[in-house]
Amino acid sequence: MSQDNTTDITTYMHSVGKQARAASRTLAAANTGKKNDALIAIHDALVAAKDDILSANKKDMDKGQSNDLDAALLDRLELTDARFDGMLQGLKDVAALPDPIGEVTDMTYRPSGIHLGKMRVPLGVVGMIYESRPNVTLEAASLALKSGNAIILRGGSEAFESNQAIAKCIYQGLKQVELSEHSVQVLQTTDRAAVGELITMTDYVDVIVPRGGKGLIERISRDARVPVIKHLDGNCHTFIDRDADADIAVSVSVNAKTHRYGTCNTMETLLVDAPVAKELLPKIATAIVEADDAMQLRVDDTAQDILADVAALDGHLSAATDEDWDTEYLAPILAIKVIDGIDAAIAHINTHGSHHTDVIITDNYSKSQRFIREVDSASVMINASSRFADGFEYGLGAEIGISTDKIHARGPVGLEGLTSQKWIVYGHGETRA
Repeated sequence: MSQDNTTDITTYMHSVGKQARAASRTLAAANTGKKNDALIAIHDALVAAKDDILSANKKDMDKGQSNDLDAALLDRLELTDARFDGMLQGLKDVAALPDPIGEVTDMTYRPSGIHLGKMRVPLGVVGMIYESRPNVTLEAASLALKSGNAIILRGGSEAFESNQAIAKCIYQGLKQVELSEHSVQVLQTTDRAAVGELITMTDYVDVIVPRGGKGLIERISRDARVPVIKHLDGNCHTFIDRDADADIAVSVSVNAKTHRYGTCNTMETLLVDAPVAKELLPKIATAIVEADDAMQLRVDDTAQDILADVAALDGHLSAATDEDWDTEYLAPILAIKVIDGIDAAIAHINTHGSHHTDVIITDNYSKSQRFIREVDSASVMINASSRFADGFEYGLGAEIGISTDKIHARGPVGLEGLTSQKWIVYGHGETRA
């Protein structure tokens, strides 16, 4: 079915769902070797089709530029040689990971004589809705396959050609090892009505993973009848404590903000402890602007007073508004606030942050431990860049998203996040008294 002749979305989506449910039962019974063989076959198909995939991506990029997509979306959309190689490495990494399915834990004997524990099992059918980032198509497919789940993938229209080119390789790999091609289904339509169907197909879909802008997540969370693992925006903070190492404060802040803009783990707000602000803030701000001359610094009154006479920052400073503390920019824009101590920093982050990733720079052990206990975020870091909040960096091989939920999965969602546990009981004829 092409994107042009999908006329009955309800019929199409229910067919996709029924096929995914059947494939999920086959995948749940597949052994580790079979699943790894599929991943390697997909890897080889991608290598052979690299030119076709990059050509398809160029079509998407050209269309995106002509449609005036913003810079952050274009950055996520683009498949460079390095990103393509990263996709291939991610596949191999997932194949090398231990298979969680069938793992039995917490075995114990009860006084009744029964022997019980927990076994890890697939969720079943995963529906994923995401924007840009064609590499997500492959990451999600590989994690779903390895964890024994069927997956239905609905990428954004801006990445349609790229996603379809990658899908061909996935189907080829599945066919080669004789796994159902319905194990991974990349929707062949850009009709937005498909999303409405996918998030309400409770008979066929066990969980929805939305990954994209705040508007998308809010819509899915509001309208879904299927359980949702939310991937909200990344309003990430770095707090420079009065006991921070100056060199670490500078290097981590520069990396957290300028390494890449279009990602949810990029620093959007810098908080600087008042006693060290006059010494450290000019150094940090200057280093960040030197890393990118397009940087805009939106600063509170105290930071403005400190930075006003720094020549390197001419043309880069403007007054912060209340809205800036709540904004994920995904752009060369940084909000800066001078704050009085760790209590104020924790309160600001828990009030204005998105519970994604937040960092403290300090050499004070007691304060570092307070920060990681009291900041209510999926990832909390000490003396390290927020850019490490990533499935690959966490050793998960890849990620299907970074969950800001508290129930089921939190932070980067890898293989274990796509599984559940069921109780298993061994008996010898015991009956309950």
